[in-house]
Amino acid sequence: MRISSRALSAGMLGIVLAATSAGAEVVRTTTNNGNLVMEDVPPIPAMLVDTLNRYQNVRWANLSDWTEDGQGIYIATRFGDLSQVHRVDMPGGARHQLSFFSEPVYGVSRQPGGSQLIFTRDAGGNEFSQVFLLDPASGDARMLTDGESRNRGVVWDRQGQRIAYQSTRRNGASNDVWIMDPAEPGKARVALESPDGTLWAPVEFSERGRQLLAVNYVSITDARSYAVDLDSGQATLLAGGAEDPSYSVPVAYDDDADGYWLITDQHGEFRQLAWQPLDPAAAPTAVTADIPWNVGGAAVSHDRRRMAFVVNEAGLSSVYLLDTRTRKHRKVAGLPTGTASGLAFSPDDRRLGMTLNTAQTPSDTFSLELGAQPLEYGELVRWTRSEVGGLDTSSFVAPELVHFPTFDEVDGAPREIPAWVYKPPGKGPFPVIVSIHGGPEGQARPRFSSTYQLWLKELGAAIVVPNVRGSAGYGKTYVSLDNGFNREDSVRDIGALLEWLDTRSDLDAGRVAVFGGSYGGYMVLASAVHFSDRLRAAVDIVGISSFVTFLENTQDYRRDLRRVEYGDERDPAMRAHLEKISPLNNVEKIDIPMFVVQGQNDPRVPVTEAEQIVAALRNQGQKVWYMNALNEGHGYRRKENRDIYQQATVMFLREHLLGQ
Repeated sequence: MRISSRALSAGMLGIVLAATSAGAEVVRTTTNNGNLVMEDVPPIPAMLVDTLNRYQNVRWANLSDWTEDGQGIYIATRFGDLSQVHRVDMPGGARHQLSFFSEPVYGVSRQPGGSQLIFTRDAGGNEFSQVFLLDPASGDARMLTDGESRNRGVVWDRQGQRIAYQSTRRNGASNDVWIMDPAEPGKARVALESPDGTLWAPVEFSERGRQLLAVNYVSITDARSYAVDLDSGQATLLAGGAEDPSYSVPVAYDDDADGYWLITDQHGEFRQLAWQPLDPAAAPTAVTADIPWNVGGAAVSHDRRRMAFVVNEAGLSSVYLLDTRTRKHRKVAGLPTGTASGLAFSPDDRRLGMTLNTAQTPSDTFSLELGAQPLEYGELVRWTRSEVGGLDTSSFVAPELVHFPTFDEVDGAPREIPAWVYKPPGKGPFPVIVSIHGGPEGQARPRFSSTYQLWLKELGAAIVVPNVRGSAGYGKTYVSLDNGFNREDSVRDIGALLEWLDTRSDLDAGRVAVFGGSYGGYMVLASAVHFSDRLRAAVDIVGISSFVTFLENTQDYRRDLRRVEYGDERDPAMRAHLEKISPLNNVEKIDIPMFVVQGQNDPRVPVTEAEQIVAALRNQGQKVWYMNALNEGHGYRRKENRDIYQQATVMFLREHLLGQ
């Protein structure tokens, strides 16, 4: 092996290796203190870095919680490289940073009746999060969990004395529910053992704290509501179950009527807000049956007189208020067209906080003034106005919702696949980047994306973002169409999309690249296997290259959850199918340039998935760009790494999609 070194640019080291069995040389460079390793990625021109700089300095401000007095809010945003906790004391007020850690902070919630904050933080993107208690006055934080297990989904009791959370502490694989007094973390105990590889999570304590609503998540179409007696440890199934699976997730107790609220699809294709007595023999009563879309999330006021919930209407969000006594609901008018999340009532229930995002504005925090009656509301108040790098976001392109026909039929007509299309100004025909979401139970929605706007402006490319079968948001039948032996039907939807491009005079079907992460990365690799003759380039981010090795090597705590979706590799027939469709075993059919992006500490799609596809492509003589961040996991969270990855992606697409 021949090794030589040469300086490429400040902070970078280049090494030439005779590394492949095909005899090809690999040029390796490192940057960001050696944490970002790049192979065969050319030096990034300073002019390109300067051009993209403004797009890479967009910030956001997601609502975390209200302050104790209800006069201020806590948000998650960044001023440096990582998301941290900040306090804002009034609408439009300054942001006061409270946490200063070397890792991003997640899951912030305030102690009821107090000021202490709970948050979670992992190390290097490994997702083995620990629970911390933060004093917002002093900035002091202490770790409450063991430092080794995976802990998340923290819920306070209503007195602010105990927390419930999900943890793998017992055996490293089971997702159990634990109870802890933050003042005595050494006495934490298991409240509910997970008997198998499914996922259990706490939802809400009862008023007196003797019971706990919990959810047992088996798959995207099988989630079960339970009531847990915290004295005896007995768990009573309330909704859902193995015999008649449904998505039935508890939301909150209804203290007045001795029941609880839940989101369930037991009544049809879509998830509805429902109410049910705390009786396993009772059936839920739907209260949003008139809304033919998924209820995506809900929050209850402290006095239990009203609720707020979000509806996903073909990808766009609508917010509703609900009177819990009459069960009547009212849609909130005048919200920006986009997505809403993070609903939270102020301590006095006079305001409803939320995070709003549109195609032209990044996530910012707003509050809705509430009236005396449960369905009354007033002004929408903007608390934050996130920086956008000096860009004129009013000129940003909003996407168009389209539908294209695919290979199978519904009621005698071709099934139609929804997609969002972003187009640059002009007539075209424009080169096309097909961006495929992950999940697979995800959904592409018209959120703010500085990346898409960057591609529109700097590459002159259109972006088509499909929601292929298996995507959430279109009913429980649609989300199950790609399960098990039907996995490649979603890939056939991409083939149908490529055929649809032939019918569009404004889109250039001869210049198409595919881009995607996680499951979307698998879709990128599979598209390259089946459609290399119709594609020019592919960008695979933390993608699955072999379903068998993925299932064998993904973390124990999530393996069984993924087997429900992809199939059980221990079954001989399924294993043979998974081997047959895996891109790694069909690599000889890939004949386009590939850019593979990975995080070394990824617990979901291990780094070996990237390493093996890169090696296989190189061994058949193909040049592959490869980037691996040693301090990242399932995607890049650090700005310094994300910036270079985005710059390299633009450079890759310029060369291989545009031919520049």
